[in-house]
Amino acid sequence: MAPHPGAPLRRSVLRGALTGAAALGAGLALASPAAASPAPTAPPRPPRPTTPGAALRALAEGNARWRSYRERHPHETRAVREELVTGQHPFAVVLSCVDSRVPPELVFDQGLGDLLTVRSAGEVLDEAVLGSIAYGVLELGIPLVLVLGHQSCGAVGAAVAADESGEELPAHIQYLADQIAPAIDRDQEGDARVDATIDANVRLVRSRLLAEPDLAAKVSAGELAVAGARYELTDQRVHRLD
Repeated sequence: MAPHPGAPLRRSVLRGALTGAAALGAGLALASPAAASPAPTAPPRPPRPTTPGAALRALAEGNARWRSYRERHPHETRAVREELVTGQHPFAVVLSCVDSRVPPELVFDQGLGDLLTVRSAGEVLDEAVLGSIAYGVLELGIPLVLVLGHQSCGAVGAAVAADESGEELPAHIQYLADQIAPAIDRDQEGDARVDATIDANVRLVRSRLLAEPDLAAKVSAGELAVAGARYELTDQRVHRLD
């Protein structure tokens, strides 16, 4: 049987396609990642702050880097990651709001293993939050607990609005409002009331922590400080509220 007139053309196209596929495969092979090279040697990790004062200074220095756009993003190297497999030694507990604009590790320019962060809307305390803080202080020997509020806190704003309107908030959000309510500054009005309540809430949470017997004993012994602070979204500054 005579070959079909279109057969040579089809074979030519097929050969071209196969050749192109082979070349593509070769190109993909050449583009595959190179073998991992040894990680560059990192400078030695500085000593962990072991006193309340040293911990506060480390946080203040980190926030100064953050707000001046000179972040170091420290302690992220391969060596640090391998070191942390066997244990952790954070130097501060930071109790902060869940607000996505206030991540403690970034705000204080700290890295892996530096901070034990506990986050709840409005820094509200419950048994899980208290247990997490106690774990950091009593089991890990952390010398500083920092309660960190922030400008334009939505949880505080919701609590103030619910208090003024008398309306019930949805689901578990009402629990948050109930916990924040004792801090509401009734000497202020409007936005000023919310702003003043943010500060008052930090101080209220701090006082509740200081009333915890196990934490109070550490404070009395000079082994722990419980401090309050506020983060300003406008200039990224953290300042003390004690």
